[in-house]
Amino acid sequence: MATQNDLQELLRLLTARKMSMMAAMGQVKALQAKNLRSIAQIAEAPLATVEEALAGDAKAAKSLQTACKSHGKKSNKRAAEDSSSPGDGAKKPRLEATRRDLDYSSMSGDNLEAALELPLTEDEELIRKTAVETNRAPLVLAFAVELLRFTMPEQPPSSRLSLAQAVVSANSRSKAVSIGIEKPGKEELLSEGQPKVKVLTRQIPVLKRGGYSWSGSSQPTSSTSSSSSATVKASQPSPHKWTASQKLSSRGSVFIAHAVSISSPTARANLVKSLMAEKPELETASHNAWAVRTTYGNSPLKQEASFDDGESGCGDFMLKLLRELDISNTLVILTRWYGGVMLGQDRWCLMRECINDALSAQRRTWSLSGEAVWALDTQDTQPSVSTVGMPIHRPEAARNYLLRSFGPAPGAEGGKKTATAANEERLENLGRVLGALRLLFASWAGVSSREELDRRAWGWYMTVRPDVDAGPAGWGAKGTLKLDRILGLRRRDTTKET
Repeated sequence: MATQNDLQELLRLLTARKMSMMAAMGQVKALQAKNLRSIAQIAEAPLATVEEALAGDAKAAKSLQTACKSHGKKSNKRAAEDSSSPGDGAKKPRLEATRRDLDYSSMSGDNLEAALELPLTEDEELIRKTAVETNRAPLVLAFAVELLRFTMPEQPPSSRLSLAQAVVSANSRSKAVSIGIEKPGKEELLSEGQPKVKVLTRQIPVLKRGGYSWSGSSQPTSSTSSSSSATVKASQPSPHKWTASQKLSSRGSVFIAHAVSISSPTARANLVKSLMAEKPELETASHNAWAVRTTYGNSPLKQEASFDDGESGCGDFMLKLLRELDISNTLVILTRWYGGVMLGQDRWCLMRECINDALSAQRRTWSLSGEAVWALDTQDTQPSVSTVGMPIHRPEAARNYLLRSFGPAPGAEGGKKTATAANEERLENLGRVLGALRLLFASWAGVSSREELDRRAWGWYMTVRPDVDAGPAGWGAKGTLKLDRILGLRRRDTTKET
């Protein structure tokens, strides 16, 4: 059976042949359909099978199989050299930056996670000797990525990268405002009930990745003592809590919808009264139309009622939406402040959008019971709709940022390097940074709850972050980070006595 390493090795072989990552992913998927999941399987398979997997391209099939056979010979040679010279380390695979905007819908979970692989070195001796030059943002990113391995172990690496990037974005935005580089922007309003998770003490709005699976999801979770729900903001609506849509405006008119669960039509009056008491500004509106739809126990029959309150046809319109969505035991109120201009057909579009928004929030249920998530990017006004359809913090952007952000400290030996050598050094440094952080978090994970570990992590970052000038002069500036400072934050009884 092919392993995750087999998949990563196959991807590296394909991209080394000057094939784009997207093309390589497509070819891997086609090969997997013919049960060719590793380099060894492709090398040993009949050429006709490989050709069939590649849509009858005989030239490409022969070239690929030859490359796989050659790779196998080289691997055997390296293995023989390693066994005869145990002191010689095998050359590490080269990690490449991933292209932006991967098409997640065309990739399996394992393919996506393989494309987002990060280097890792946990050799303490190497880590202690290492100093890197970086700015603060990528260090926050690295802290968050490794922290999430322990606070949300059920999340795949792609989700951790997305969540970590959201933290960096929020942190950078608030910092820019605090030092006067940017003016405070209008905060994006999210529907009530939007789930959020806490990462490095920040609340990050998230979107469930329905049905996502990857081979690592069956691995044992971290030994931290509390469940992952400890990091979830309680955003699930209670049975009798109103949820609201965003306000929509058009030519002076303003619309907003509210929804709530209801067990009996007789409870409607009290629920409406509670909403008006909670939000008295609604009573100043021109119209407060409502619709209610409830069940009769186990009977398939439904009891329905509605009231337009002067907004002609609104009550029936809301009942129609409830029927279309097959929603029962729900009360919806559509509020409108009339602006003096008739809106025509636009009125129905605005009402539908508000009602759907309120119902979505009211129906949303949330728990971290293993589902993968994306971090929502509330500042992205033009999201890519080809893959997710909502603005998210994309993991490939976070990974690429990490790969290029940890150079050698000033004064490091080695002189001038080629671009390839400099890139390899940055990858090695990143692996050591991530390794140092993993050793740090692992030392505390067994004795700290996930919430406590999240809180401590921000303090640790503040302790070791590079020193830069205060104010605008230090914005984006780089400083030196000595990795032994990170190791020095570990629990004492887990470090070696010297």
